Amino acid sequence: MTTIQTPEALATLPAPRDLVATLPVYSTAGGTVPPRWRASSNESFRPPSPAVLAAIDAAARRCQRYPTLQGEPLISALSSDLGVAAAQIVAGGGSLAVLQQLLTAFAGPGREVVFAWRSYEAYPILVRLSGAQDIPVPLTAGHGHDLPAMAAAVTADTAAVILCSPNNPTGTVLGAAEVEDFLAGIPAHVVVVLDQAYIEFADDAEASSRQSLALLAAHPNLVLLRTFSKAYGLAGLRAGYLVSHPSIAAAVRAVSPPFGLNAVAEAAAVAALADTGALAANVSTVREGRIALHAALASRGLALPDSGGNFLWLPVGEGSAALEAACLAQSVSVRSFAGEGVRVTVGSRDAEAAVLRGVDAWLAGGRV
Repeated sequence: MTTIQTPEALATLPAPRDLVATLPVYSTAGGTVPPRWRASSNESFRPPSPAVLAAIDAAARRCQRYPTLQGEPLISALSSDLGVAAAQIVAGGGSLAVLQQLLTAFAGPGREVVFAWRSYEAYPILVRLSGAQDIPVPLTAGHGHDLPAMAAAVTADTAAVILCSPNNPTGTVLGAAEVEDFLAGIPAHVVVVLDQAYIEFADDAEASSRQSLALLAAHPNLVLLRTFSKAYGLAGLRAGYLVSHPSIAAAVRAVSPPFGLNAVAEAAAVAALADTGALAANVSTVREGRIALHAALASRGLALPDSGGNFLWLPVGEGSAALEAACLAQSVSVRSFAGEGVRVTVGSRDAEAAVLRGVDAWLAGGRV
C-alpha cells in the first residue's frame, strides 16, 4: 500500500547536499514506445564475438567469487597490448567511473575543470560531484575544440582540462600536433585528460593511438581515457581504463573503491582485446556506414562535420526535436540536444535507412 506524504512529512526527510539540485540531467532518447532500431546511444549493434561470449559464460559461472581487487588481469593484458607499464594503467567499471575517480583525486572545492562545450554531457555532472566548478568553453564554428580559448580559460584554480577526441557528440577529431601544442602551453601541475572513447573508429586510429601514448613521456600531466563500451561492444558490462604517469595512476587507485571492475566485465574485456578480428570487423562496418550516411545526408542539403566516431552530428538547431520525432515515427531513435542538433549512431544499415526516411519526412515538413 502506497502512503501519500504530506508536505509537512516531506520536510522532515533527510536533505541531500545543495549541489544535487545543480546537477544537469543526463539526456535520454525521446519517445514513449520502444523503437525497432536504436541510433541514439552510440552502442555497437553487433553482439560480442563467440570468443567473448565464451569468456562471459565462464566468468558468470564463477560469479559467487569476488573479482580481482583492481582488475589486474585486464591491466596486464593492456600493458602488453599498449606497450606501457602496468603501473601506468587504472581499470574500472567504464571510463566514466575512472574519470570520476580521477576528478576525486585531483579536483575538488575551490578548483576548476575546463572542457569544451558541447561535449560529453557527463562532464559537468562529474565535475560538480567532485566539488569543483565546471568551465565550459564553446566549440568553434566548425564544431571542434577551441584550443586557444581553452588554454586561455586555465587559471591558478584550474585542476584539470578535458579534451574529447573524437568529440561526442560532434565527432570532430584533434590532431596529435594540436594536442602536443596545447600541452606545451598548459602548466605542468594541471591534469590534461584526453578522452579517447571513440578512438578506434577514427580514420587514423592506430597512428593516433601511438602518437598519444608517445606524448605521455614528454607530458607527465597527460591522462588518456579509453573504454570497451564502443568499438569493443561491451557497453552493458562497463569496462574502461586510463593510462598516465605512474604517480597519477597511483593517486587514482588510492581513491578507487575495491573490486570496481566486475569479474564478468573483466573477462569479457580481456577476451575482446585479444579478438582483433572482431574489433576490425566492427570498426570497418562503422566506417563504411559513416561514409555512406554522411554522403546521403549531404546530398539532401544538410551541412555536417566529418566524424571520427561511430556517429554523425546534424547541427539542425531548433529543428532538433522535430527531427528526432520524425525518426521515431520511422521506429528509430536518435539523440536530440535541444536547440543544437541531433546525434545519429551509425553501424546498423537498417537503422541508417530508417534515419534517412525520418530525415526525408522532416525535410518535407519544412524542418519543423
